[in-house]
Amino acid sequence: MRKNKDYEAVFLPSKSGVIKIYIYGFKPYGSWGEVHTSMNGVSVSVRGYNRKKTIIRSLKKLNESLLNIKEDQ
Repeated sequence: MRKNKDYEAVFLPSKSGVIKIYIYGFKPYGSWGEVHTSMNGVSVSVRGYNRKKTIIRSLKKLNESLLNIKEDQ
C-alpha cells in the first residue's frame, strides 16, 4: 500500500450511535488496504487485499467487540 493521505469515509447511522468506517489503500486493484471501523469509543483495524471482504470483516470484528463489552457489563 502506498503511504498517501487519500481515504474514503463511510458513516452508518444506527440506534445506538454512528458507525465510522475509514478505508485506505486498495489502489491499484489487487493491492492491499486497511479499514478502520469505530463506534462508541471502540475501534477495530483490519488489513486485506479484497476491499469488500475487508470491510465486512472489520464490521464483524467491531460487532463482536461491542457484544463482548455488553456481556462484561
